[in-house]
Amino acid sequence: MIVSLIGYRATGKTTVARLLSEALGCPWVDSDREIERQAGKTIAEIFAEDGELAFRNFEERIIAELCMKKELILATGGGAIMRENTRRVLKESGPVLWLTASAETILERMSGDSTTKTSRPSLTNLSALEEIRHLLEYREPMYRECATMEITTELCSAEEIVCQLLEIGERKP
Repeated sequence: MIVSLIGYRATGKTTVARLLSEALGCPWVDSDREIERQAGKTIAEIFAEDGELAFRNFEERIIAELCMKKELILATGGGAIMRENTRRVLKESGPVLWLTASAETILERMSGDSTTKTSRPSLTNLSALEEIRHLLEYREPMYRECATMEITTELCSAEEIVCQLLEIGERKP
């Protein structure tokens, strides 16, 4: 089974995926890192040199390949849900956990992350906070359509979220 984590940038997908992987003893992959590995360049470079369409095509293919694995915790990029086919593949592969946070929290986390410029290119001409608000509003229906469960990362640590997920898994028959 594949457990996928979706949500906007800096909502904790990679950290939760790594910790959940450790707790369950199964592999995990960050789809953005896999794209960079296969492309041989950063996401920012892909956007700058090839454009967003090329990146989304690459992303769709990589996620489809990863979802064919037998067992995996998959941290997706923030815009992975943009393609209908990718949403379908994620939903058919197993539970999809939607990690959420406020625009202000996301901006604070991104501002404190030294890799933001290379791994999180600006997608609009708006200010950082306005871009986050705009994209959260635009993507919210797609996140909601794809998600099995919504989890706020606003007031919980990644470790607390993983503990909650493990408790939920233990209660299910």
